[in-house]
Amino acid sequence: MALRIVIDARRIGDFGIGTYIRNLVHGLAGLDSENTYVLVVSRPDEPELAGLPPNFIPTVYRRSDSHWMNQYSCYFFFKELAPDLVHLPHAVVPLLMPRPYVVTIHDIGSLLFAERRHVRRSMRMYLFRRGLLRAERVIAVSGATRRDVENILNIPPDRIRQIYDAPDPRFIRQDGGADPAERQRILERYQINYPFILYAGAVRPQKNIPRLVEAFAVLRGDLENHPIYKDLRLIIIGDEISKYPSVRRAVIKTRVEDVVRFLGFVPVDALRVFFEAASVFAFPSLYEGFGLPPLEAMASGTPVVTSNVSSLPEVVGNAAVLVNPENVFDIARGLREVLVDESLRAELIRKGQQQARRFSWSQTARQVLEIYLEVGQSRRRG
Repeated sequence: MALRIVIDARRIGDFGIGTYIRNLVHGLAGLDSENTYVLVVSRPDEPELAGLPPNFIPTVYRRSDSHWMNQYSCYFFFKELAPDLVHLPHAVVPLLMPRPYVVTIHDIGSLLFAERRHVRRSMRMYLFRRGLLRAERVIAVSGATRRDVENILNIPPDRIRQIYDAPDPRFIRQDGGADPAERQRILERYQINYPFILYAGAVRPQKNIPRLVEAFAVLRGDLENHPIYKDLRLIIIGDEISKYPSVRRAVIKTRVEDVVRFLGFVPVDALRVFFEAASVFAFPSLYEGFGLPPLEAMASGTPVVTSNVSSLPEVVGNAAVLVNPENVFDIARGLREVLVDESLRAELIRKGQQQARRFSWSQTARQVLEIYLEVGQSRRRG
């Protein structure tokens, strides 16, 4: 008998988690025509749902998952949908949540790097762990995240399944990349006519952006007479920069105000061009549950310098230069090597595209569907 599966897709338009929801849903659509999927979205005209088959049914729930009333009201909303199971694609589990449900946990950075008083942090840890303990299955997006869920949150290992993420297909470079005329138009729109190092992603303390800025300042000094990179810039694409004044302070302290650009949010078409046009993609994060941006840079044909901690070595394999994210000079060293060593650049580009192809959303969706069937059928037998 077919299952009725509810997926909380309210964040489908976001970066990061939105990438996961969007590609998982479309991956499932390519695999499963038997079960019914009810997709909970925030608006009736959600464009990310275009092209889905008839067994994928959208339903609107306008309240945000961060609203305090969501802790209680979503119970009645989800219950009325009569699901065989619910999939929460991120670890925001309401206090009242109809069971059975499955949770995907991308990382626990919000707990490890919380800038809050001890009591509030402890309460958040309790609620986070409670939501996972009540889940039938917890999907961890990497081996590193699985270890964190086991060792830090003490979730029983038999409840956890490791299923990798994959690059957003929109960043997989094909047929030479973006159209040259379109690429030139976008670069001109942003007034970019110089080589640049790119960072793209969230701007939070664990992303280590101040050290990246300091490393860039060191690198600029080393390359001030280089024929190609003497006018090297750093471009940072990420939202909510204003919330983290430490990033701006690092720019001022290192006196690189004129050569560091903050672009905030950019549309996907422009982001794809930035990935392809960058001389190197820098991602010296202190902690990642998976680390999609380095993999998407690799898929775009750009060499990557990233951290040698948490999930990043697991994800990038031997296709990136790994650095100590707490050492400014080691970050600068890695960037310099990739910029000036042409044979290394070529090797990283080749290996990077191979590494990105190891991950696919069809494979991810197939493994998630196995969990749905396991949980749903177990519930019916019970």
